[in-house]
Amino acid sequence: MLDNCPKCGSLFVRTQFRDVCDACYKEEEKLFEKVYAFIRKRENRTATMPQVVDATGVEEALIIKWIKKGRLQLVHFPNLGYPCEKCGATIREGRLCAKCIGGIQKEMTKIQQEEERQKQAKRQTTYFTERRKDD
Repeated sequence: MLDNCPKCGSLFVRTQFRDVCDACYKEEEKLFEKVYAFIRKRENRTATMPQVVDATGVEEALIIKWIKKGRLQLVHFPNLGYPCEKCGATIREGRLCAKCIGGIQKEMTKIQQEEERQKQAKRQTTYFTERRKDD
């Protein structure tokens, strides 16, 4: 699909593998190498996201993009993570934190219970007839 690069605005063909133009992709690769070289060092493996950003000068959003794409394996870096899409808490997998997932599941259970209650109410509907006084 033909698109404009979100970083520089130049025209490029967007694919499932690339969401930026060739020039910006090459720049991102250089930045990736910089970040990876930093966190690969034994003394930096426990670095937090702000520490990695400060030390490398690479934007947090770009680091998060690499984590979500699986290029940076969090199993090797215990203090790295990315924000929950609902509340912003730091998570290491998925899109939502456990608290938000629990809240959504609780709401879904309430909705299902209400739907079941309404089904039961429909099944138990009683009809009354009105008697006329003149009968």
